[in-house]
Amino acid sequence: MASILPEELLPSLSEAIKCRELQIQQLACLTASNFPSPPNLVLHGTEATGKSLTVNALLKAIDHKSAIIRSKECITTRHLLERTLTQAQHALGDGARPIDGRCESISTFVVQLQRLLEGQKKFILVFDNIDRQREAAPTLLPALARLTEIIPNLTTIFIITYPRPHLFHKPGIPHIHFPPYTRAELLSLVSSSPLPLEAPSTSYSTPPTNTPTFSEADLNFLYPRFATAVHDSLAQPASNTLPSLHRLLTRLWPPFIAPILSNQYSPREFSKLMVRNRYLFQSEDALKETIVRPPPTQPPSLKTSIKQTLQLPTIPAQLLVTAFLVSHNAPKNDTLLFSKYSTSRRKRRGGGAVAQRTPRKQNRNAQRKITRRMLGAQVFGLERLLAVYAALFRFVEDDMDSRRGNGVAGGGRAEILTQFATLVGMRLVIRTGAGGGGRGDPLEVGGGKWKVNVGMGYVRQMARGLKFDLENYLLE
Repeated sequence: MASILPEELLPSLSEAIKCRELQIQQLACLTASNFPSPPNLVLHGTEATGKSLTVNALLKAIDHKSAIIRSKECITTRHLLERTLTQAQHALGDGARPIDGRCESISTFVVQLQRLLEGQKKFILVFDNIDRQREAAPTLLPALARLTEIIPNLTTIFIITYPRPHLFHKPGIPHIHFPPYTRAELLSLVSSSPLPLEAPSTSYSTPPTNTPTFSEADLNFLYPRFATAVHDSLAQPASNTLPSLHRLLTRLWPPFIAPILSNQYSPREFSKLMVRNRYLFQSEDALKETIVRPPPTQPPSLKTSIKQTLQLPTIPAQLLVTAFLVSHNAPKNDTLLFSKYSTSRRKRRGGGAVAQRTPRKQNRNAQRKITRRMLGAQVFGLERLLAVYAALFRFVEDDMDSRRGNGVAGGGRAEILTQFATLVGMRLVIRTGAGGGGRGDPLEVGGGKWKVNVGMGYVRQMARGLKFDLENYLLE
């Protein structure tokens, strides 16, 4: 499409409004003075796609008198009509005819607007977000679309979100679509105006006295990578618009560059900064809109995370370790691993006696490429869990009550099942199979199958707190 704008004007508009070159050329072709303009024009697209910005910049560039009416600022339809007359009279300047600004109805509005634009050249009237007008009658948009039938020197532009069928009750209206920004366009727009690499003016903490200075090349290196990480981790699934992405970057930028301002890392060490500030991208607190400024976010320490991991009583912790073992070991190996009569033949990770393998078993293990642990947790029955639990932690059901007086943690089968129900309620162990999805009584023995819902790292820390050698009971 050949450009109607002057050669020196199109590059400036494309620089001011990026990623909208096609829409600028289409709009300029339909509103240029060298060609007859269509009576009505519709610009549609989702929120924050540059519709109003493009129209405003183009109308300032071309030699046409125009007025832009923002419907979101008008409370009623009468307010909209009276504001339209006021804006049109202000756009015409001192040469405008005096009119009565009061509009009781749409017919009064048409008469006064016709008197105001009599003898004028082309005049462009823009209704921004007209589909969100408050208290709008169903006949408002069709009536505004027929203004050009009475006033021939008028061109009306409607900016809407979604063009519904028969919205204007008038066929043949040109439409210009503003699609949502792609990932590359969003990152290009936010990276073109990076935030400064300095401490914010209003901060909870006292800024350091010896604040380092950084070059523009360091900022251009760091900020696009930071914007890409924020977009891929938080913005893409939750707030994939340009204003929301910019607000998200503004919130996360100060804590992200705090290690740089304290001379712990340099702007070029982006990988180390991501590891140091990974808690910013794992939490969704930055997505919450609030008028109260949140307190400064502190990175969680390793000691705190380990301490929180081990905050379980003794019996639930032992049950969780047992559930992990029965989920990652085959039932055929229970006698080999957990029976006291087969200790001498147990396979140990760090060495020890290993049962003699037959050539057939050796060939079968050699052909196996994926270990059982890499396949994930497998289901188990509750009776098997209780049997392995009794074998590992020396709790025999007959003398559990007698051990209570000796200070040994226990309390019978009912208490064991109650503690297991606590793990189910915390979603550390989940129910699968028949009656799955968490339905049914967790204390019912033999009902359904179970599966552990935690990883190896969590259970390893739990076993260390119990002084239990977890690796000794994992066959693979």
